[in-house]
Amino acid sequence: MKKVKAYAASEAGGQLKPFEYELAELGKDEVDIKVHYCGICHSDLSMLNNEWGMTKYPFVPGHEIVGEVAAVGENVKTLKTGDLVGLGWNSASCMHCKQCMDGSHHLCYSVEGTIVGRHGGFADYVRGHWSWAIPLPEGIDMKKAGPLLCGGITVFNPIFLADVKATDKVGVIGIGGLGHMALKFLNKWGCEVIAFSSNPDKKRQILSMGASKVIDSRNPDELESIAGSLDFILNTANVSLDWNAYLSALSPKGRLHTVGAVLEPMAIPAFSLIMGEKSVAGSPLGSPALTLKMLEFCVRHDIYPMVEEFPLSEVNEAMRHLEEGKARYRIVLKV
Repeated sequence: MKKVKAYAASEAGGQLKPFEYELAELGKDEVDIKVHYCGICHSDLSMLNNEWGMTKYPFVPGHEIVGEVAAVGENVKTLKTGDLVGLGWNSASCMHCKQCMDGSHHLCYSVEGTIVGRHGGFADYVRGHWSWAIPLPEGIDMKKAGPLLCGGITVFNPIFLADVKATDKVGVIGIGGLGHMALKFLNKWGCEVIAFSSNPDKKRQILSMGASKVIDSRNPDELESIAGSLDFILNTANVSLDWNAYLSALSPKGRLHTVGAVLEPMAIPAFSLIMGEKSVAGSPLGSPALTLKMLEFCVRHDIYPMVEEFPLSEVNEAMRHLEEGKARYRIVLKV
């Protein structure tokens, strides 16, 4: 059995403290990963605080993991010890249901979360099914790659689902940890990208990240100025907004796609959809195959999130930095 050194909380909202546990015998289809870097996602904070009612304690957060394969099960043929891999929100799926067989492993009804009922990557080792240990392309920047495994694929998947074209004019709501990556992807995709932001201090930085124009989301006149012009809008904010105003910004047959975890029901007027054949959609992360495609796209176009780095020993300071809204734009722990 392998001993793992980690940081864990023993109660909701608790401090993360040094914690050791033993991994059971390695399964035939599993791999152990020696963690080099692990990003901090807002989902780690939500799970730490048990906001979704499914956290088990002691709880080790961390699901934006990059590192090297330390051990492989006897059935694993595609990876070997020393390979560089990434592990995101999901760490296993059944591999035999219709969704898995179709290549949509992330939609498997029995998909397992890396930090749901198991210990995550705020540790020196983490374990997962080989299919979710994504090989890292040659030349990738390991220090910045972790957040791509969660936040990155979350905003990359909708581009495929909506069949966004290089000639499209698109919008991104909320330029934070998710939104700033969406801007970079859509810019390199070839799109004209409109950013919706409520923070005027970010305007120059948002333009430097690939936006063609920044709209003040609190100004109805600015929203009205682009009415009927966008083919696709991606919402990354997790708060309720004037959804009809954004539906009005869509051109006929346009799509409003949300990846922001808005907890309240979204007020969508039926006629705003019907009269323009518009649609509203949502999605979780993405499949292992699409995640690999995204990583290759990132290396090809030098797309990375903006990150702040903390040592793992300062994990509580890093979590507090995130909780206080000071992160610009993602946080990575060096293990």
